[in-house]
Amino acid sequence: MSNFAEVEVQVRQLPPEERARLAELLLESLVEVSSPSVLAAWDAEIDARVAAYERGEVELIPAEDVFARARKLTE
Repeated sequence: MSNFAEVEVQVRQLPPEERARLAELLLESLVEVSSPSVLAAWDAEIDARVAAYERGEVELIPAEDVFARARKLTE
């Protein structure tokens, strides 16, 4: 079994919260952001969106619905 396959098996056994954090770290490793102000702005945006969700100000759309809509757009 390749190293990738071994890691994939291990990752799939992690709890959802840990898989989400790992996904964030991997995405961050792909994007070169050299400006601390850009990172701070993204952190502020994330905090604002989470707060709006917690206050009930935004409606969440299930991923399945989003992907179904996207597929229809490409047909």
